[in-house]
Amino acid sequence: MDMDNIKILGFRANIDSVGDTLDRINSIKRDGEIIQLLNADSIVSKNHIIHGVNQAFLAFERGENLAKDISVEIVLRCSAQRQISKAFNLLGLHEGEMNLCAVLINCDDYSDELSGLFTLDESVLTPDDENLIKVYNIGEVELENMSVEEIIIDRITKLAVDY
Repeated sequence: MDMDNIKILGFRANIDSVGDTLDRINSIKRDGEIIQLLNADSIVSKNHIIHGVNQAFLAFERGENLAKDISVEIVLRCSAQRQISKAFNLLGLHEGEMNLCAVLINCDDYSDELSGLFTLDESVLTPDDENLIKVYNIGEVELENMSVEEIIIDRITKLAVDY
């Protein structure tokens, strides 16, 4: 997986229907391209996403994937969860106003198409550590030794080790 082929963008969105939104995204991309939308409020950094995406592709290469679909595997890895329902609770889309992190892998530049659906706003990718500590249930002991980003990346890595 060539990490130069990953583009990470931030958007503000008002989602009427998660299904319709995903259908629109799927109609944009071509075969071999991945456009994964994640809840930006549960993302600590671009490194977090790149590490999760990398781990998802490695899992498929090793036959250690937890999901049948690479997009679902990306959500699992980025959320550091084994259960799909928990992963989507953390990183999935929901109806109403939300901050989105769009992960484009092996894609043409779809910034214009995505900006037609959502409002480009890179500031949604600025992490709120207090929120992340709650969302990922990070304990004070962990925080004494590592940053929030290091803790989440460590948990993603442990998913592969604990397999």
